[in-house]
Amino acid sequence: MPDSGFRGPKQIYQAMKWSFKGLRATYVAEASFRMEIYLCLVLIPLAIWLAQTPIELILLVGSCLLVLLVEIINSAIEAIVDLVCGEEHHELAGRAKDMGSAAVFMAQMLVLLTWLVIGYQNLSV
Repeated sequence: MPDSGFRGPKQIYQAMKWSFKGLRATYVAEASFRMEIYLCLVLIPLAIWLAQTPIELILLVGSCLLVLLVEIINSAIEAIVDLVCGEEHHELAGRAKDMGSAAVFMAQMLVLLTWLVIGYQNLSV
């Protein structure tokens, strides 16, 4: 019988457990992810205070969450590269890690730009 695509509560619960397992693994293994979590714990309440519209709140909080998302993907890339290459250095492995790091940096720049523009606009009013 072909898969109907329907996922019941049991599958949804299992997927949620795997997601939390991934979050925990990233938190335990990656110091940069922990630092970004702590920064979010400061910035999200600040966003609630600073935002004057729901869209601003979504932009401020969403940009912070985007950094966490990209950091998780970067950590997954690094883990796979380390698994495949081990201690051996390969140019493509280094490039993959550098690109993942660049993605995190770009997400962080988006946070900075978002917070500067909204913060300047709302604090100068």
